[in-house]
Amino acid sequence: MMLFPCAGMSSSDAVRFFRMGDGKISIRNEHNGREAAVNLFDADGRFNEKALDAIDRVFGFADGRKGEHISLRLLVLLDHFTDRIAPGKTIHLISGYRSPAYNLKLKKSGGNVARTSTHMDGMALDFYLDGVDGKVLWETIRRENCCGVGHYGGRYIHFDSGRPRFWEAATSKTGTKESEFNRKLYLSTEYDRYRQGERVHFFLTSLSDFPFGIRKRAALVGGGDGKNGRTALMIEGQDGEECVMIKDRNASRSIHATLPVGLEPGRYKIQFDFCRRPFEQMPTSTISNEIEIVKDKKTVQESQDSRVQEEKGAR
Repeated sequence: MMLFPCAGMSSSDAVRFFRMGDGKISIRNEHNGREAAVNLFDADGRFNEKALDAIDRVFGFADGRKGEHISLRLLVLLDHFTDRIAPGKTIHLISGYRSPAYNLKLKKSGGNVARTSTHMDGMALDFYLDGVDGKVLWETIRRENCCGVGHYGGRYIHFDSGRPRFWEAATSKTGTKESEFNRKLYLSTEYDRYRQGERVHFFLTSLSDFPFGIRKRAALVGGGDGKNGRTALMIEGQDGEECVMIKDRNASRSIHATLPVGLEPGRYKIQFDFCRRPFEQMPTSTISNEIEIVKDKKTVQESQDSRVQEEKGAR
């Protein structure tokens, strides 16, 4: 099950991501004829829930709980690149969401399918654009080194919002065991930009095995306290729990932490350390995509007001 909640956001959230298009997407599923032509954002800059629901149906994801969608990051990146390459043209979807059971069925039938495919995480699609050579599309995306993009020949490509990488048919390695033992796991955040004191939603994807644990004390790397460039970040979990267990795919997509209110604005990455690893081949730690922290005076003021009230109540 995918977890891409779309929480209420302010008008500044149209710039939540480093790469943005115009917000308008036209997409058609070439297998069942389902299509949607929508604007991802409302007039106030919030993600449009009805538009996301329509895109979910095109992708074949219709069994999620309220508020769960295909990856927002994937849709924004898709909009960004298609606007650059073929503005206004329909995106022809060949493969969208795959349940783990369906992905396994494809693999067993001899399909060129990865065991840890990002299609299962709602973070990938295979598509083409009329009049655009697949190799040109692939090369345009790979130059930005922001995402996953593969080309197997012909007019369509694989595109995902997972770990930045690229491949062609001869280098795809889908038939190998390279991704076993969680060796290719990837940590990403829901957005690229966050306000001080904001709650962050994390996703661990490209996982081959469960369960395993995440140490509750994570770290923001790249800014911090000026001593070693690291600031503590506490993963949400039960009180007294030092190793937060990730038991299944749902849990791997339901990880949260709240940024420090006084965190220095700037660029950071987040480091997770693992515990109770089921295999010695599994990494001991991982680093996320880069995020940007922006100053939010309202958040700071609300926190200060709350502390004042608490001090008054204690008197």
